[in-house]
Amino acid sequence: MIRFFAFLLVVASCQISFGQGKVRKITLYEAIDLASRQSLDAFKQQNMYLSSYWEYKYYRSDKLPQFLVGANPLSYNNSIRQDYIPQNQSWQYSQQKNITSSASLKMTQNVGLTGGSFSASSDIGMVRNFLGDQQTMYSSNMISLGYRQRLNGYNSMHWKSKIEPLKFETAKKQYIQSREDIAVKTTTKFFVLVDAQIEINIAKTNLANADTLYQIGKGRYQVGTVTQDELLNFELNLMNSRIALTRANQGLLRARSDLNSFLGLEKNAVLNCVLPIAISSSLQIDVEEAIQKSMANNPDILSQERRILEQDSNVKLVKSQNGLSADISALAGLNQKSISLAESYQNPNQFQNIALVGLSIPIVDWGRRKGQLLMAKSNREVVLNSVKQERIDFEQSVMMSVLEFNLQSDQVQNSAKADTIAQMGFDVTMRRFKIGKLDVTKLNLARNDLENAKRAYINSLRKYWLSYYQIRQLALFDFEKNIDLMADFDKILNQ
Repeated sequence: MIRFFAFLLVVASCQISFGQGKVRKITLYEAIDLASRQSLDAFKQQNMYLSSYWEYKYYRSDKLPQFLVGANPLSYNNSIRQDYIPQNQSWQYSQQKNITSSASLKMTQNVGLTGGSFSASSDIGMVRNFLGDQQTMYSSNMISLGYRQRLNGYNSMHWKSKIEPLKFETAKKQYIQSREDIAVKTTTKFFVLVDAQIEINIAKTNLANADTLYQIGKGRYQVGTVTQDELLNFELNLMNSRIALTRANQGLLRARSDLNSFLGLEKNAVLNCVLPIAISSSLQIDVEEAIQKSMANNPDILSQERRILEQDSNVKLVKSQNGLSADISALAGLNQKSISLAESYQNPNQFQNIALVGLSIPIVDWGRRKGQLLMAKSNREVVLNSVKQERIDFEQSVMMSVLEFNLQSDQVQNSAKADTIAQMGFDVTMRRFKIGKLDVTKLNLARNDLENAKRAYINSLRKYWLSYYQIRQLALFDFEKNIDLMADFDKILNQ
């Protein structure tokens, strides 16, 4: 394990620069936190949540009283009107010349229990005639109360009160899940840079070893213990090592640039990473707990519930359209008129009332309504069966992810030990080669084993962390701290 900890110290020397010539270390946790705060993905997800928030606020406003002020400050009319006189069976033309003005205040309130709407209003009007008696008249409607109700059995407010809160809760969960998606993306890009750094270390080590072997080969060639073709092979290995180092440098620049862009950093920032080790070999996630948390927290489950409710609502709506449809509206109020504004509000003695009943009865529709109902029911059954299968697949996905994570911790430890052993083997092989007891073929084999062991260790760590954040993304639960994942939604609104 000595080599393992030495390897960590080598990679721990990686640093991050937020400006030219300034170098700092960065961990995986720090990179994820940075991405969650200032990446383009984080900005998009915040705005998607805000869109859902204002959509929900719009729905909530439908349940609150709505007030409307209307006014027609001035309307001037100077025209000739044509009127029919029944007694004379003739047409009469009269000139109109007046000014009118009106104002109103109206309140409406939707009634969620019944799906109807209640209204109350008050208005005043003025007419000033410039012909005839040339009087100014005022009319007032002190208060009018009305109610409108559709009697077809479908209450849209009732279904909205079930669906809209579920949509908003889904949006909250989706935002939390998007943060874990950012963690997964950051982890992927983070380890791409770690790979590039490891390749640089391997390339530098190989170049140093190739140069040493070439110098040794030249000395042995002089004394006749190395043939010319073996010396040329040493020189070829040296040239290939230099090419490999150049390619590794290019790969490092690309990986740093990619991570810079994702984290929203300046293009000249130099990013190197501290290699993360496993959280704890004792962290084992219980499959049943993971499934339970996923079913309770995952936004996909909430979306499935919403889809079922929407289909239930659609079936109910189509049923309501298949029979007798009736609308009832009623309006009652107190009116008064006078030649003065003050008197138009005194002792209202005229009672206004309007009632309206509208009926719609289907007679022959050639099976159209029945077909619509059967189609709505069929669509509902399709959604129910799809949701059932989706939940089975979802539980299987969670179970497999947990099992893979629980096994990955051992893989990390085993690959770390393999890296230590490979390093020790290479050191022994190099010493034996230098004293002439091994040929270059066995040295190359030992070097390949060492490189493969290093890459396998990094790959096992990558799989470990990706698996961990993918499980968090499914369950929206921190299994390390044993708490549900949360977000500060008030902070998002106040930004």
